[in-house]
Amino acid sequence: MKKEYLECGRVCSAHGVRGVLKIEHWCDSARVLAGQKCVYLSEGGKYVAREVITSSASGQFVLMSIAGVSSREDAQAMKGKVLYLKREDIPISEGAVFIADMIDLPLIDVESGDVLGIITEVKDGVQGKLYTVKTEKGEVIFPGISEFVKEIDIERGVFVRTIPGFFD
Repeated sequence: MKKEYLECGRVCSAHGVRGVLKIEHWCDSARVLAGQKCVYLSEGGKYVAREVITSSASGQFVLMSIAGVSSREDAQAMKGKVLYLKREDIPISEGAVFIADMIDLPLIDVESGDVLGIITEVKDGVQGKLYTVKTEKGEVIFPGISEFVKEIDIERGVFVRTIPGFFD
């Protein structure tokens, strides 16, 4: 089942004295998060909307003012909190998938149809994505590059051409 709210970043610290949050973004770029009109906080099992008052991309971070946070002390109290976006509010190019949708998908050998394991994590690597795959024998890090990944179907799994000896 697709999550309605997706993690988009974590508050690192306050920036200045007026309640601006310094946020480590988890989006494809800082501009994605900086371009939002609303972010959500998880409070008591519910997602609570907070209006974005101002926002700007600053290198690998986003500087953001949100409703209800108006002082340095308010901003410092937010340190470590995860921010969320509604799935429908996040721009995504055609054919792309959200990383959150890949977690718990089977990694499948495109030739044999064998399930090689279950994807537990997706990280950015130097040459592309790296998939952590839980197998019967332990964890394997598999390169998520087009040479090996042939299809990503969020309903059926991630179909790959295996590397000889990789899953033995």
